[in-house]
Amino acid sequence: MTSSLKLLLVAGARPNFMKIAPVLRGIQARHGTFNHVLVHTGQHYDEGMSDVFFRELEIPAPDYHLSVGSGSHAQQTARIMTAFEPVLDTEKPDCVVVFGDVNSTLACSIVAKKSGYPVAHVEAGLRSGDMSMPEEVNRIVTDSITDYFFVTEESGLEHLRHEGKPDKKVFHVGHVMIDNLYFELERLEREPIVDSALQGSRPPARQFCVATLHRPSNVDDKEILGGIMSAIGKIAETLPVIFPVHPRTRANLQQFDIPVSTQITLTKPLGYREFLRLWRDAALVLTDSGGLQEETTALGVPCVTIRENTERPITLTAGSNMLVGCKPQAILDGAKAMLNRYPTGRSEGRPALWDGRASDRILDILARELRHLAS
Repeated sequence: MTSSLKLLLVAGARPNFMKIAPVLRGIQARHGTFNHVLVHTGQHYDEGMSDVFFRELEIPAPDYHLSVGSGSHAQQTARIMTAFEPVLDTEKPDCVVVFGDVNSTLACSIVAKKSGYPVAHVEAGLRSGDMSMPEEVNRIVTDSITDYFFVTEESGLEHLRHEGKPDKKVFHVGHVMIDNLYFELERLEREPIVDSALQGSRPPARQFCVATLHRPSNVDDKEILGGIMSAIGKIAETLPVIFPVHPRTRANLQQFDIPVSTQITLTKPLGYREFLRLWRDAALVLTDSGGLQEETTALGVPCVTIRENTERPITLTAGSNMLVGCKPQAILDGAKAMLNRYPTGRSEGRPALWDGRASDRILDILARELRHLAS
């Protein structure tokens, strides 16, 4: 009987959890093919941004919780590397699987590679072209040492080909986060949840906007954050805005004493299911999140991205997303254009392979490649 393959999965921050959940479901469905070790680095240490997601997404308790917490990028990356090395020494996996572009992705990839373990990168090949973004550095460095590249969209294939990665190690599989999105949508239909944050006061479907904002380039500068909030306030004069506030953003709104329109409803950070239940019904989403650009594209919800660039160009070509930068007038113009473009509140384009089966493809490939590596 063939022995099972050991995968060590690394989660560090909120976006990782949505991507790990469908992979774990796939592992459980393949009885005996894999066993797994789940490592939570604790990069997101706020309970509302981390632990609640494990409960909601029904992710099992981590086998290791490294509890690295906050700090500068260098401090956090160093703490993750130091804490992760003994885990590898103990577990000796067949492959280390990292997700996305957070500091944990970079740190654990480096330690795994230097320790002689294969690295698989889920969401490989994305590029913004903006090296001032810490995530871009993480993406490029991780892909420079990755062994198995799992790509979400065509642009990722092009970037990896341009960077000289071998075609036989690059796999266009679709997007595991979209797998999870479809799974949770079906679950919401079966298991309705109580609206705790808005206490039943949410406007009717497609008669409100949802906003999220967390990137340091947008929220750490008083003038930029003030301008963005001014633009969102003007949008809220005609279409109410619901704004789940990231802890970093809330702290800076208070520190900078930035006024918030009374037409903007501020809430605590929402769990995955409650937030999904909210934004799926929005007329428009305003965000600087990478993942939310993709999720809105999958459901055809119009999105205005408050950034100067995006590493997810498929969301632009699909038509559901518009990149506007952070200037107030550009945000207003973009919101108006998207609302006019989609008066029914939905677009029709969907990227290739965003069909809910990316996790299956990834696990099939890993089983084949790792068996071949061991033979």
